[in-house]
Amino acid sequence: MEMGLNGRTVIITGASRNIGRRGAELFAEEGCNLAICTSTKMDQLAETAAECEKRGASVMTMQVDVSNEGQVNEFITKTAEKFGRIDVLVNNAVFRSEGDLLTMDVENWKRNIEVNIDGPFYMCRAAVPYMIERKWGRIINFSGHSPFIGHFPGKSMAKIAIVGFTRGIANELGKYNITANSIAPGHIEVERDDFQVAGKSVLPGQPIQTSGTPDTIGNIMLLLAADSSFYITGQCYPANGGSHYQ
Repeated sequence: MEMGLNGRTVIITGASRNIGRRGAELFAEEGCNLAICTSTKMDQLAETAAECEKRGASVMTMQVDVSNEGQVNEFITKTAEKFGRIDVLVNNAVFRSEGDLLTMDVENWKRNIEVNIDGPFYMCRAAVPYMIERKWGRIINFSGHSPFIGHFPGKSMAKIAIVGFTRGIANELGKYNITANSIAPGHIEVERDDFQVAGKSVLPGQPIQTSGTPDTIGNIMLLLAADSSFYITGQCYPANGGSHYQ
């Protein structure tokens, strides 16, 4: 399938490993320029950049806390200066807020909002003017299955907020040929110390008895970014092995 992505500039936050890294690699294979960032793991981000460069991509890296509007604006400005355009924005950076109501630390709750809600807002507001200028753009945000199964109140709140935010900007930006969609991954096999414990609590009830992989989600990113997906906007794409149905 021809994606029509060759020469486009793709921004991916949280690209140091897992879903963000695999997405970057797949976009690199499609001939895209890449601007990738992380808040802390710069050594791992360098590994992502190296993998993308092996695939022929031109890559810009930067340390960015997406909850810091100034850092976000600088990142977007430098991306536009380097590549001359911004076409695809993937808001993948995440803060994991997995406490329950009675034990969650208030600072954890606030950080959850700052990274998982404020971050995509800052990124979209900074990047969208460049998309409007070219009358073309793709925004891909990340929700999750937590709000659909009632899993962790803080995480569920942030992830369902992203669904609403995405639908709102889809309505605003469609007239500029800009689409906005979110992806709601279920259990994805990533680098986390608690993977085996988490996996046992999720997998038994799934019709498809396996975890997804970063490649699973990366290919959905490509689909939503493709030229041919111009008629898909405001949607939340579940990828969860059937753990729940929307």
